Amino acid sequence: MPEKKNADALKALIIYWTATKNTEKVAFAIRQALNDAGIQPVIKNVAEAAGEDFYRYDLVFIGTPSYSFQPPEPVIKFIQGKMDLHRERGDIKLGAPKLSGKRAVIFCTYSGPHTGIREATPVGEYLGQFFEHIGFEVAAKWYTVGEFHGREEFSTLGKLGDIRGRPNQKDLAEIKSNVSALIKSIRP
Repeated sequence: MPEKKNADALKALIIYWTATKNTEKVAFAIRQALNDAGIQPVIKNVAEAAGEDFYRYDLVFIGTPSYSFQPPEPVIKFIQGKMDLHRERGDIKLGAPKLSGKRAVIFCTYSGPHTGIREATPVGEYLGQFFEHIGFEVAAKWYTVGEFHGREEFSTLGKLGDIRGRPNQKDLAEIKSNVSALIKSIRP
């Protein structure tokens, strides 16, 4: 079991990409929950985060929408760049040993008009593999329904029913609760 740390000493990073603000809403809910726990996270969108060294943080949150069962191109390029960096530095070891106290959380927004959450889970698996390769424990993968912008029928007639206005306050409260539970699980 990884070493537990005092929450006040935890360093957290939140990185996200958004086109419609769905994923940004979740990122800000995570930030608020961390603030409520006494943790002041660094929060950046993918375009601002290229220089961030994940190893400087105890908790790294990365969020993205699901586009056709994948992260969107800016997120893929970001992760591929990080993978190349870690490969060049020799950070990726055979057997992907976990580093003590290093955790990642993947958060994904999705509309899933055709098959629901199954349209989003490949995104969580893809991003989780990156973190496992660099030695981070994937502490959680959170999937949040978000309104499909630009095609109302995808937000009203799809598998998930009427998802207009999501993520809503209930969805964001669940995210905050998830963050709180995560922080409690790693406190001494």
